[in-house]
Amino acid sequence: MADADPKVARTAAAPSAEGSIAPAPRPNRQRMALLISVPLIVVAVALYLWLSAGRFADTDNAYVDQDKVSVSSDVAGRIVEVAVRENQPVHKGDLLFRIDPDPYRIAVEQANAALANAQVQVTTLQSNYRGTAADIQAAHDKIASAQEDYDRQAALMKQGFTTQANFLNARHALEQARAQLASAQASADEAKAKLATGSAVPGVNPAIAAAIAQRDKALLDLQRTEMRAPVDGTVSQSDRLQVGQMMITGLPAVSIVISNRSWIEANFKETDLTKMHPGQPATITFDTYPGLKLKGHVQSIGAGTGSQFSVLPAQNATGNWVKVTQRVPVRIAIDEQSPRPLIAGMSANVRVDLRGDGNNR
Repeated sequence: MADADPKVARTAAAPSAEGSIAPAPRPNRQRMALLISVPLIVVAVALYLWLSAGRFADTDNAYVDQDKVSVSSDVAGRIVEVAVRENQPVHKGDLLFRIDPDPYRIAVEQANAALANAQVQVTTLQSNYRGTAADIQAAHDKIASAQEDYDRQAALMKQGFTTQANFLNARHALEQARAQLASAQASADEAKAKLATGSAVPGVNPAIAAAIAQRDKALLDLQRTEMRAPVDGTVSQSDRLQVGQMMITGLPAVSIVISNRSWIEANFKETDLTKMHPGQPATITFDTYPGLKLKGHVQSIGAGTGSQFSVLPAQNATGNWVKVTQRVPVRIAIDEQSPRPLIAGMSANVRVDLRGDGNNR
């Protein structure tokens, strides 16, 4: 037993040794998924970039804009009351400030007195006109009497029973009576003309119409001593309103920003306007409110570049001319209500979908 053949021993032991060998490792599934997904992601990104190339126009040179109303006084005077403060919301018709009304109240009283005086003058003219009618009738009667006396003196003159002096006196009296009639008729025409109503104000005497217009102007000036908000908005630059300050007619006193009418003034490069037209949808974001995104659309494209409307426009005809890509203002309308307040001048970012259709907004 001890002298057993070594080959037989190795042969017998071989199956046992082979049975203890570890199986070959399986392929790593995560590595295979990574090897497949990375190329697919690269291809998808490249395909997206290829499809979206030239589709969007972006700019961060955009700002919130709002209508601003500059309120000025229609009458001059000293400010006696200021009813608003800076950044105060106001509604249409709210009192902004008041000018001293006493001088304008006195002007109203003077206008009322002038109107009463005009009415008295018209009444006097009516009495005078009625009096001219009596003067005309008296002149007619005097002419008839003078005519009879003249005819009698003329007949006696032919018969030689009167003197030349009596005849001349009778003729002179007749001429005077006719002159008085002409004067009475002229006075009646003058009174009638003064009483006549003008075509500009039918049914009203011109003197009374002028007095009424003067009174209305005085009342309007008195009403304008109270300056009220013409629109809804937010008060701005109210520091110029101080009690005791003299207000000059037409001088801007305070501004009101109409906050419910906001839009975006986006300055795009001229090369971005090739396919841009009104109606295309736009996306708006704001530096002040991260995460806020509003929908809008291209409302209009400016008629000139920003340099054309600057105080000192570029002089491109000079010898040192350098071509610079110009910016064109594009108005972007905001299509939805912002949950956060929009402030005039706030920075914004705008992306316009150049393939979008305005009808699908």
